[in-house]
Amino acid sequence: MKKLIGGLVLILLFGACKSNTVKVLPIYGNRSAETKTVNGQQVTDTVYQTVPAFKFVNQYGDSVGSKNLQNDIYVADFFFTSCPSICPGMQRNMLNVYNAFKDTADVKIISFTIDPKHDTPAVLKKYADKLGVSGNSWWFLNGDRDAVYGLATKSYLVGVTQDSTAAGGYVHQGYFVLIDKQQRIRGSYDGTDPKQVDQLIADIKTLKAEPVSK
Repeated sequence: MKKLIGGLVLILLFGACKSNTVKVLPIYGNRSAETKTVNGQQVTDTVYQTVPAFKFVNQYGDSVGSKNLQNDIYVADFFFTSCPSICPGMQRNMLNVYNAFKDTADVKIISFTIDPKHDTPAVLKKYADKLGVSGNSWWFLNGDRDAVYGLATKSYLVGVTQDSTAAGGYVHQGYFVLIDKQQRIRGSYDGTDPKQVDQLIADIKTLKAEPVSK
């Protein structure tokens, strides 16, 4: 009987510990080791890839960028308004993310156009209006083409290119990239797949509950 009671206590304790465990999302991208001296001792920290500073113009004609996102979790994607292929499906799925968090102050969506010549702020505003997007929880950004393409491929790890043989003149991957408040990649999801977008929504909630590392 004592053994049985002892076993039940261990099971209950294990269950309690397991229930108190906070899920932590992985950190993606390149990483390096940095050694520094703390209180006279050598300490090695892992330094993770982060999204560099940027500043573009949103659908309201406002100049915004990474400084405006310093205290935010955000989702980034790349698109163009005249896209005849994957973009319409991506934006319909992104609307689910928008509706889930549009009233959450520290969660944003950032959609970068890869056709800045055509997608002026006025065009982006019409596009946002058609989707039913208002306020500042979802920005559609226009910026220098090379700067946008560099961010896509080097920082967000999303392939984009101009291709005259492709439908609409551009080829791009449809990933939704989850960025934390330290500007690190915490997830990448196929924006054309509703199930992966549902997982993104769940992971944003997980990330909000995650202790903020310094």
